[in-house]
Amino acid sequence: MIRRILRAVFSLVLRVFFRRIEVRGLENVPAEGPVMFTPNHPSGLVDPLFLFCLAPRRTSFLAKAPLFRMPVLGWLVRALECLPVYRSKDAEDPAKNRETFEAARRVLTGGGTICIFPEGTSHSDPHLKPLKTGAARIALAAGPLDIVPAGLFYTEKITFRSQALLYFGEPFRVEPGTLAPEMVRSLTDRMAAALADVTLQTDRAEALALVARVERAFFFADDLAEQLDVRRRLVAGYERLRTRDPERLAALVQRITQFEHELEQAGIAPERLSPEGFTATGVAGFVGRSLLLFALTAPFAVVGTVLHYPAYRAAGFFALQFSRGDDDIVATIKVLGSLLFFPLTWAAAATAAGLLLHWPAALAALALAPACAYAALLFWERVDRLIAGARSLGLFLFRRRGWARLCAEREAIRQEIIAVGDAFTDAA
Repeated sequence: MIRRILRAVFSLVLRVFFRRIEVRGLENVPAEGPVMFTPNHPSGLVDPLFLFCLAPRRTSFLAKAPLFRMPVLGWLVRALECLPVYRSKDAEDPAKNRETFEAARRVLTGGGTICIFPEGTSHSDPHLKPLKTGAARIALAAGPLDIVPAGLFYTEKITFRSQALLYFGEPFRVEPGTLAPEMVRSLTDRMAAALADVTLQTDRAEALALVARVERAFFFADDLAEQLDVRRRLVAGYERLRTRDPERLAALVQRITQFEHELEQAGIAPERLSPEGFTATGVAGFVGRSLLLFALTAPFAVVGTVLHYPAYRAAGFFALQFSRGDDDIVATIKVLGSLLFFPLTWAAAATAAGLLLHWPAALAALALAPACAYAALLFWERVDRLIAGARSLGLFLFRRRGWARLCAEREAIRQEIIAVGDAFTDAA
């Protein structure tokens, strides 16, 4: 019961924090039998929440031992049936891991599912860290089983209302084997190769930043799985161009930067720039839907904004203070802070209503406060979209030549990028 409640709560939290979540590759997860998930680890405690809430199998996790001694978090990791991992970097005795590995083996031999983050720690590096050997040793001791690599892809992992993709890759079978170093290393390398197939990585952080800009401006993909594929291909093209023709790369980057600057000066987003422009039907429909949403939500949105803004700012403030520049834990602190500050806000609103208007008002306030928060979220997101749309429409209507020039430059840069990729493909 506790697990079901936590899953419902955290599913809601994830759906609020992320504007959109996609799950792909569910058909790759065996419906029965022992399974080991091996995800990448870009975002602290948020990563296991995705597997906990969205994996199609009930899953146990391996988590670092210090979490078990923390207030609240200790209770949480036990409720999630986590197993402690003892790391020397945490001043723990790694010899205790024998008990943990044996417990994990028992889960698997009983037909269960476990999740191990084989990198061993969350991070913001642009590439996978070298995988630890613990996952391979558990798999060899517990086989036969299926290993399913899981890729976690965040468009902007520290940003509220960004997007996230959980991608289950092709499973591969592991038969029981000895724990000889060469077998452990071979299986670890196979895990790394499988995980590389479902993740976005490169040796240079600036490459990831550049391809994110290029994908958004020139190859905008609404589907997150397609967006991941586009970015992977752009990274490959960047690496080839950097080594074979750095001058062409520098000229292309300068041209992209200039185009982005012109878009910024015009005040429009790249996804709102298209040769087709606007149609009367499309504009009327968007405005009509916006006005209807405003009419239905405005009173609740005003209350929700006033009531929840302090909690929203507090969660962001503490995330920045306690993360100390570590982007991989910012989202974790924001989520945990929201789970603290927002319920406290609802409790305070209910208490105030009860003191002023007695207990029926307190119950009503407790029920309406979360609804007002959601109404405020929808309201302000629609306002942002309306403002962005108005700017784009203004450029289209009153500066048609500027609109056409930007569209032409965008297509020219896009074709240049495609030509670079084709040239290297032909050369290969």
